[in-house]
This record gives sequence, C-alpha cells and structure tokens, in this order.
Amino acid sequence: MKVLVDTCIWSQVLRHNPPNVKLTNQLTELINDSRIAIIGPIRQEILSGISIEAQFKKLKDNISAFEDTPLKSEYFIKAAEFCNLCRKNGIQGSTIDFLICSVAYNLNMFIFTADDDFRRYRKHLPIKLFE
Repeated sequence: MKVLVDTCIWSQVLRHNPPNVKLTNQLTELINDSRIAIIGPIRQEILSGISIEAQFKKLKDNISAFEDTPLKSEYFIKAAEFCNLCRKNGIQGSTIDFLICSVAYNLNMFIFTADDDFRRYRKHLPIKLFE
C-alpha cells in the first residue's frame, strides 16, 4: 500500500543536520519498496524557505524522482468536508493537512507524519497513519 509522506518527514530526513536516523531508515525502506506518494503542495512546502539557491536545487533534484499524485476536484471537496467535521469537534488544522487526509482517504493510502495534529484528526476522520 502506498504511503503519503508528509512535509515534516521529508524535512527531518533531507533538511536537518544531522537527519533523524529512525525516520531516514523508514523512508529509505518505503523508497526501496516503491511505496512513496507525494502531492504538489507537499513538494512546495519542502522547497519553501530555502534561501540558498544551491541547496534549493539539490533538494529539488533529490525529490524529483517522485512523481506527484494527480489531484482531483473531489479531493479538495473532501478536504473541506474533513475540515468542517474537525472544526465542529473543536479541532483546527491547516488546509494542506486536510488535503493530505483527503488524498490518503480517497486513494487508500497511509500517512507518514511526525505531526501530532494527524493523531487528533484520526479521532474524527477515516485516515490511516503509518507507524
């Protein structure tokens, strides 16, 4: 089953010095098994905030091996539904977080994240976390 890798995992593996060894090993295993999924908004978040052009290019090249999962209108609609459901239950989240939840739900993927917000979302949303 495919795994949608959240921005925080990519950042801890590719941008931190030294990288998180446990997360690096898990991500490497997923890559070797061809189970990685990424969407354009995650790619944008990974590359945002890098002011040194050489670092930007290196990171862009590193993640270019992974093709974006195409996004359909229905995923954005489901993301809005997920947002509304969570807000009704007192849980706030970002637009991209709910899009990640929607894509993973619609395509039957796990979400690989270190962001505790997703554990809160899971209480109300039919999402599966990679653990």
